Amino acid sequence: MDSRREADVIEGFEFVDNDRTFTCQVEALGPARSEAWWWFRVSAVKADRHRYAPFRATAGDTRASVQAAVVAFYDNLLARRALPTPSYWRRGAPRPATTAK
Repeated sequence: MDSRREADVIEGFEFVDNDRTFTCQVEALGPARSEAWWWFRVSAVKADRHRYAPFRATAGDTRASVQAAVVAFYDNLLARRALPTPSYWRRGAPRPATTAK
């Protein structure tokens, strides 16, 4: 893990929010990277078989703070996925709006 002692790490846990079961645990991002990140899965969504690592684990993490951050991240992800995909066909990328002076 990172500079924290093993005893300081919150054990993995599960919780339910809006009929979705979240399974959370602390792991490294990969074999070459040793910093600890919070990973989670959502079991109620059959189409979503991904694992997410939205933020690093810190010494001040509590179960409540991790749960709130995970739910906020996942709700934001679902909101972004629900947005219509912009079409760039035949027009190119949209240009930023300019204000008249």
